[in-house]
This record gives sequence, structure tokens and C-alpha cells, in this order.
Amino acid sequence: MFKIGDFSRLTFVSVRMLRYYDETGLFKPASVDTLTGYRYYSALQINTISRIVALRDMGFNVAEIARVLADPGKEAQRELMEEKMREIETQINTSETILNHLRSAIKNLDKECTAMNFNATVKSVPEYLVLSVRDIIPNYASEGLLWERICQVEASKYAKTGGVCFAIYHDEDFKEADVDVEVVVEVDHAFENGKNYTCRKTEAVETMVSVLVPGDFSLITDGFAFAGQWIEQNGYQIAGKSRQTTLRGPWNETDPANYLTEVQIPIKKD
Repeated sequence: MFKIGDFSRLTFVSVRMLRYYDETGLFKPASVDTLTGYRYYSALQINTISRIVALRDMGFNVAEIARVLADPGKEAQRELMEEKMREIETQINTSETILNHLRSAIKNLDKECTAMNFNATVKSVPEYLVLSVRDIIPNYASEGLLWERICQVEASKYAKTGGVCFAIYHDEDFKEADVDVEVVVEVDHAFENGKNYTCRKTEAVETMVSVLVPGDFSLITDGFAFAGQWIEQNGYQIAGKSRQTTLRGPWNETDPANYLTEVQIPIKKD
């Protein structure tokens, strides 16, 4: 049997962590002296603590490590590890998005792309016959999932597309998660609805304020803020669901600083 300090040196796990694992019930000493409270560990426990450390280094927390240890079957372990892989991939994608926003923001500092430099125009928007995909998605940044789905429908040749395309935001207010978004692409003829898509006509809008937002998608919030200021200053009210169309984006621009997005908000006079 080894004292906790000796076991710590053998396994390269700090005494602090061994005590923490004991307190959480994840990894308990082989025995504890009832008089002194000293913890003692067995050489037979070395493999277990080594496995715990390996799982910790792969990003598993204590509760997840306990799940892995509780079910030593390969299939169960594979499922848990694949779940962790998906979680980490999502974190990486989120971090890459943040990095791109930072890079673009630095570039836009020189361009002075601020709300003060935006311009608003008022126009009428006709109805469009469109291929539509609408769903509840995790957040606004996940809109690309809907565009991927609509591209799959296009590829299946249900309709000839190539006209205007935009997103419609159906929620009554801003939501942090589970947002109701619809993406549409203009088509040249009607067709039957499918399981995951519909063919419909969008609503014509007599008066729409439009704001062009150059630069990374992170600047779109500035475009909406400018539109809000313009609406109030010019005696209008919001009269419907906002739309957003990307005129230049990842498919035709490699540099996010060169993206161009149009924000559209239906309005009416007070």
C-alpha cells in the first residue's frame, strides 16, 4: 500500500486531485486509517487512475468519467466518446466563428464601418413564388443548416431556382435559442410540397426600409440598430417580420470583410 504522496508521485496525479476524486466518489483510496484519516492506495489502482487522467485530458468531466468507468463495454465507451467528439467539434466551430469575427472586426476598424456610415432606403417588395424551408434551429448563427437543406432540395431538381433568396425571422421577439427561421429561394414554377419543404408565395410589402451592411456577419446587429434609429427618427413603426438577404457571402467571397448583407424591415407611418 502507498501513502497518498507516494501514490501521487507514481501516477503523476497531484494530491489535491486525488483528494478531489475521493470527495466526488470517482476514485477512492484502497483504505483509510480510521485514527489518522490517512489515505492509502494500492498498485492495483494505478491502471484506473491512469484511465481517469486520460479521459480528463480528452475533455471529460467527473460525471462523464464516472459514466465511462461504470460501463466498461466497448460500445458504450465508443458512444460516449463520439458524443464528446461532437461536443468538442461544436466548441471548435464556435471558437473559429468568434476568431473570424475578431479578424473581420480588426479589418473593419480601418474601414470605419459603423452605424454612422449606414444608409437607409425605402422600397416596395413584391410577392415571390419560392421554395421554402422553415424550422426551429438552435440559434441565429445556425441559419446555415437551413440553407444546406434548401440546397439539397434544389439539387434534387424539384424546381428551377436562381432568383432572389432571403431569410425571414418569424419570432415576435429576439430569442437566445430555438429560433423560428425560414429561408426561401425564388422559383419559376409551382410544385407540390415535400416532407421538409414547401412551395408558397411570400407576402408583398408596400413599404420596407432597407439597410446594406458591408463586412462580417457580426456587424448585422449594427445594421438592425441603425434601422431602428432611422425608423423612429422618420416617424415609422415596424409593421411585420424582418428579412435578411446576403448579397455577398461565403459562397462568393473568401474574406468576411467583403461580405454584403441587406437588412429589410417592413414599416408603416405612426
